[in-house]
Amino acid sequence: MEIENHLSPEPRMRGRPRAFDADMVLDRAIDVFSAQGYHGASIGDLAEAMQLTPGSIYKAFADKRGILLAAFARYRVVRSTKLRTAIEPFPLGRDKIRAALTFYAEAAHGALGQRGCLVVATATELAAADPVVAERVTAAHAANEAVMKDCILLGQADGSISAGIDASDTARALLCLLQGMRVVGKTGRSRTQMIAVADVAMKLLD
Repeated sequence: MEIENHLSPEPRMRGRPRAFDADMVLDRAIDVFSAQGYHGASIGDLAEAMQLTPGSIYKAFADKRGILLAAFARYRVVRSTKLRTAIEPFPLGRDKIRAALTFYAEAAHGALGQRGCLVVATATELAAADPVVAERVTAAHAANEAVMKDCILLGQADGSISAGIDASDTARALLCLLQGMRVVGKTGRSRTQMIAVADVAMKLLD
């Protein structure tokens, strides 16, 4: 259900040494950017978390923005794969939406919730001023919205979701709700609270 991304190619690491695992160091960078934001994260913070020297970082990624773009691309792959895995077992469209909402609810409480979402953090800090970042954020939102719409259309076809709702508008509303859950999760919410949000969101399908 992931839509095609026809935007400019994702950033590649420049002449990176073979001594480190790219996915592992980017996962560590994701943690830093998600928790501290782009402007709050220094090269020293990133170097410590990624377990690389600043020199190695500059050689591989050019600068902090290069790290962010590579980390953002990695984050999208990881999260979209996990979302597809979460909804795939369910044959009915309504149950797929419930699984997606639960997936986001589980990421919006406790330590994971307070760490935050890299897409949300990047959108709020950089998208208005950086056209390339805005492209990446728009693509991420469009992909998730398309997943929601596909699930709604499936549910309308199988009878589990009301045929009277507008699939596009409801998918967009769900996208806003899912991203909002990640924002609220930064403030320290309980699992019970986030699951309750998912319960209420299901009423959009009636």
